[in-house]
Amino acid sequence: MPGEKDAAGEDLRGKVFRLASVVGYQVGAVVSRTLVDKDAGTVTLFSFDKGQGLSEHTAPFDALVQVLNGEAEISIAGAPHRVRAGEMIIMPGGKPHALKAVKRFKMALVMIRS
Repeated sequence: MPGEKDAAGEDLRGKVFRLASVVGYQVGAVVSRTLVDKDAGTVTLFSFDKGQGLSEHTAPFDALVQVLNGEAEISIAGAPHRVRAGEMIIMPGGKPHALKAVKRFKMALVMIRS
């Protein structure tokens, strides 16, 4: 299944690891890594280089964002929110949202579909 193995092919299930170390930074890029991909939902890690982001889009389900390090501006329905390491925000389903790296940042995104 996608995301169950690390880059070296090691199975991550049943292992202790630091979320922020699973995905690295790349200059001028957004990097993502899916850890869990099930019918009920997904857990995906992202890293954003400074200035990088995701343009405004809408998802049908609520999505929980936990910033692991750095700082992001997350807008929901046009309202900007600064989210820093150790903080979380829930992006409501059906409302447009966008993300931009104020500083390099990493986040875990949890989306529950049911």
